[in-house]
Amino acid sequence: MINIQSFVLGPVQTNAYLLSNPETNQGIIIDPGMNPKSLIKKIADMDIVAILLTHAHFDHIGGVDEIRKLKGCPVYIHDLEADWLTNPKKNGSARWPDLGAPIVTDPAEFALDEGQTLEFLGIQLKVFHTPGHSPGSVSFLYDKHLFSGDVLFKLSVGRTDLLGGDNNTLLDSIQDKLFLLDDDVIVYSGHGAKTTIGFERENNPYV
Repeated sequence: MINIQSFVLGPVQTNAYLLSNPETNQGIIIDPGMNPKSLIKKIADMDIVAILLTHAHFDHIGGVDEIRKLKGCPVYIHDLEADWLTNPKKNGSARWPDLGAPIVTDPAEFALDEGQTLEFLGIQLKVFHTPGHSPGSVSFLYDKHLFSGDVLFKLSVGRTDLLGGDNNTLLDSIQDKLFLLDDDVIVYSGHGAKTTIGFERENNPYV
């Protein structure tokens, strides 16, 4: 049985997710955002085996280096944003200095790609390349749980006015990939409340 816990982190209320296996005391983290104290407290005695990034905007990567150094775990990101981890202009942290210092992390250890299957904690996560909010945005599907980053929100979609964003590409990612999933797939977004694919397909005014 895999536990899924969310942590709202940083000045823009970013959702970080911890997937953990209580039998093995292992976990993976999706998008460790800024000011990750609550998340770090939770994983103090846990073996973190990977950090998965839906994309490399500053509010989703703020806790990467602290947790990676603390737990000695690798980081996964799509190649199209590999250099964003080391570039505050690309990851956006240089644009909003009032929200915190420029963020520079070490490069990721592993690349993500469309159709890839990751195996951790005795489960599989399928990788969907879902660009539009950013070029290297990905979504992760585990069973009936979809971690969509800033691509799809409850009754909303990701902004496309940042570096490499494109509205038509975003809508294609949602309609041609995410909306092909089953109605009862739960969507865990990068910000805000959970929703389902069926609810968004029927009610989301932006798609």
